[in-house]
Amino acid sequence: MIISITGLRPKSILHSIPFWFRAIPSFNQAKNAPGNKFCEVKRIQGIQHTLTAWDDMETLRAFVSSGPHLKAVKSFRKIATGSTFHYESDTIPTWEEARRLWEANYKEY
Repeated sequence: MIISITGLRPKSILHSIPFWFRAIPSFNQAKNAPGNKFCEVKRIQGIQHTLTAWDDMETLRAFVSSGPHLKAVKSFRKIATGSTFHYESDTIPTWEEARRLWEANYKEY
């Protein structure tokens, strides 16, 4: 399966409202997306993280390129900073593992 770890932060307090208007529908879309096996969100050190697991890269790409998530991606650079890291695994990491992996592979958009 494909594990996706994302960490995002609104650029400023003024960007928080548009950030959440895009983040919440995107998260709900992920929870119900075909091929999604796991979907959680957690705030760590002021950064909003999502941890998701997908059947394969095809199902992840289908999610990323549709619906509320696509709308969020298009406005991302205007309202937030952050990074996403994907990798293949047979297990879903703990939040501690996910955070370590995300930090080690962080490449800001």
